[in-house]
Amino acid sequence: MQQAHLGNMAENPIRVTMIPWSAFGHLIPFFKLSIALAKAGVHVSFISTSKNIQRLPKIPSTLSHLVHFVELPLPSLDNDILPEGAEATVDIPFEKHEYLKAAFDKLQDAVKQFVANQLPDWIICDFNPHWVVDIAQEFQVKLILFSILSATGTTFIGPPGTRAGHLSPESLTAPPEWVTFPSSVAFRIHEAIHFCAGFDKVNSSGVSDFERVIKIHDASKAVIFRSCYEIEGEYLNAYQKLFEKPMIPIGLLPVERAVVDGCSDNIFEWLDKQASKSVVFVGFGSELKLSKDQVFEIAYGLEESQLPFLWALRKPSWESNDGYSLPVGFIERTSNRGRVCKGWIPQLEILAHSSIGGSLFHSGWGSVIENLQFGHTLVVLPFNIDQPLIARFLVEKGLAIEVKRNEDGSFTRNDIAASLRQAMVLEEGKKIRNNTREAAAIVGNLKLHQDHYVAAFVQFLKNGIRKPI
Repeated sequence: MQQAHLGNMAENPIRVTMIPWSAFGHLIPFFKLSIALAKAGVHVSFISTSKNIQRLPKIPSTLSHLVHFVELPLPSLDNDILPEGAEATVDIPFEKHEYLKAAFDKLQDAVKQFVANQLPDWIICDFNPHWVVDIAQEFQVKLILFSILSATGTTFIGPPGTRAGHLSPESLTAPPEWVTFPSSVAFRIHEAIHFCAGFDKVNSSGVSDFERVIKIHDASKAVIFRSCYEIEGEYLNAYQKLFEKPMIPIGLLPVERAVVDGCSDNIFEWLDKQASKSVVFVGFGSELKLSKDQVFEIAYGLEESQLPFLWALRKPSWESNDGYSLPVGFIERTSNRGRVCKGWIPQLEILAHSSIGGSLFHSGWGSVIENLQFGHTLVVLPFNIDQPLIARFLVEKGLAIEVKRNEDGSFTRNDIAASLRQAMVLEEGKKIRNNTREAAAIVGNLKLHQDHYVAAFVQFLKNGIRKPI
């Protein structure tokens, strides 16, 4: 049956156009979904800017006939308000993201021309390009919203229209009424204030993120999540009860186990000398800009923990010309058990190394999946968007330890050190260590996510009917 199905797909492949937002936390999940769909015989056109596409992984040669990058030049804004070459959020400070949205909106005509020429069967788009709704309706192309946020966080907020009026910080500090099972997933007040300020703000593009989501959500034939019932089942079911259209988990899209190929060999030479599962990987991604106080408290916490560590530290904007971005003497005092790497590193290959046993990170959903795939113990220090909600969910599931914070959101070196030691070596963290290693069997199960979840989604793309998974 499957061979016959693939044969039909080859004769008349489903054609999908992907339109992700210009942030790598969005581009990467869209890319992973593109590869997963191509493995199932779907023809994918991936639209982004030239520089963004050049920074994505290479398409496997066996799938190059099914995944096509569509490079569009990012239109310029008046007054050169965006730096030259800035095409993704990682290229600019947070306060300029609104201008990138304004530039991205000017891609509308080029995208419209592409859709008119190609007439795909489906457009799978991000929260951002609200104007895709009009294009899809004009050319009678079906639309799907791909939420790259966790199902847990999205269910907590609820589909557009679920919460009466505008979001208030106070309403986000307790589980909503539609979460009918025991749950500790909620924002703390300082997190809720920050979330609401960004979500409902009308920016220089003239359209708030909230308005963008509402328009795309309402026009979509379905909403898809990078999720699975084995991990987020209760929250997925709760979301579906609120949403009359199909809600489809597409699996976690794990990567095939990375193979160390000699790149950054000095890092791997050092890792090879460390005991199995003994090293903490520390990384907060390319987007998060840590303050000097935050970097210093993390550094002192690592030092106080006495644990081996590998820290992928993005060069801070406040770093002095002499490269001074860590406490004086930190490198010398920890050189016998730690490494700090600035610039790009092969993160997946590092996480796959047998000496890595835990991770200190921001609890972004993509990073959660990468770490759990390898069975690492999670120490979470959330900062923005749905990260605090994911952190509470992971703690609730017995998969993580969250670093304590003060009421103003600050944290101390003592809490960093205590959380790391509990996660990595203390008896009280043993259950969490066991839980994360058991979770790896689910999160890293390529057959489950590709042959079960992605295959079911492809069936929906084929006939528009969502069958129970």
